[in-house]
Amino acid sequence: MTNPLQDLMPSVLAHAGTWVGSYRHIDSDGNTLDFHRSRVECVFPERGPVVYLQKNQFTWEDGRCYRVEFGGVLRDGRIYWDTETFRGCGWAAGAQVFLLDLERKDEPGARFYETIVMDAGQASRARTWHWFKDGRCYKRTLCDERRLD
Repeated sequence: MTNPLQDLMPSVLAHAGTWVGSYRHIDSDGNTLDFHRSRVECVFPERGPVVYLQKNQFTWEDGRCYRVEFGGVLRDGRIYWDTETFRGCGWAAGAQVFLLDLERKDEPGARFYETIVMDAGQASRARTWHWFKDGRCYKRTLCDERRLD
């Protein structure tokens, strides 16, 4: 059995594996609000309702660590998530580009739009999140990652 994304959006499967890098949250003036290291594992199960599983580990210089795992299901040609902190969907926009539209449950009225762009060699990717609330972009998140395996 193969993951149903193989036929629908095969380019997304190229994200399988472990990615390490950093997340930098900046305000609308470019000031750093937060910076932390990341380890993101992307898994595409071949059985069951979950077509995409992501395992995140974030670490800060002060020793804090946050781990979270969430799965996405396929519906209407998109991957949908509904977690404790966000809900929304993602879809392939091209061979190297994946887009997400996510509403934050932990920050009422906020949503972010994420673009994930992978290099042609599939060894690194850049992710940008544009956070909106009350009709304006108030924060951005910049993620730089390289493939570990």
